Amino acid sequence: MLTSLIKRFGRRGTFLPPNPDGPLCVIGDVHGCIVQLEKLLSEVPQDHRIILVGDYVDRGEHSAEVLRLISARPDLTCLMGNHEEMLLRFLQDPKGQGPRWLRYGGLQTLASFGVRGARSEMSGDELTDCRDRLQEAMGVALCRWVSELPTWDMSGNVLVVHAGADPDTPPETQSDKTLVWGHPSFQSTVRRDGVWVVHGHTIVGTAAARQGRISIDTGAFATGVLSAVCLDGTEPRFLTARP
Repeated sequence: MLTSLIKRFGRRGTFLPPNPDGPLCVIGDVHGCIVQLEKLLSEVPQDHRIILVGDYVDRGEHSAEVLRLISARPDLTCLMGNHEEMLLRFLQDPKGQGPRWLRYGGLQTLASFGVRGARSEMSGDELTDCRDRLQEAMGVALCRWVSELPTWDMSGNVLVVHAGADPDTPPETQSDKTLVWGHPSFQSTVRRDGVWVVHGHTIVGTAAARQGRISIDTGAFATGVLSAVCLDGTEPRFLTARP
């Protein structure tokens, strides 16, 4: 596979394989799957910097445990996912943003923080009460930590984001909305600047590297498989963890 990658050409010359400034391990969407996350973290080579692409909460059963684990690890680089953004919107505007968040996994996050009695259909006052109890359970420090998550990380010719990137825009000028929610041309248009984009958000059957994109969301909350990619300038190496 590495030979085929090297043969790719872009506007500025040879499309090199993914080559970060130092060894990286990028972990896909966790979605409350604490068991798989702990297993995967134990398998990462000690010389690799670890980046998580976001979506730590919702859908899985252990969102609270995941957030508490990763927020206490200063050695981890954690990015913002669209589910963290939905959580923050719920905290800011429970009546307006709550119904959508609950449909996309918020009920599991509330339960993991011990907020009982939440339902898929609730009145505005009930949503506000759930917000208040969630905010208390999370605490000021954890709420702030989530709100300050960055949306991208760049190392060498490797751009790590949650959902994707505009293929016609340089990494440093991408909008946060694009990085967190995706771009309509991301999957269909190959970048021409030699940058590899490592991302989650879109579930794939098997993590893979192709056409300047490295997809690592294998739907852990549904499949039980949490995936990661190790990058050190050689052929990408994939890791998986199961319950």
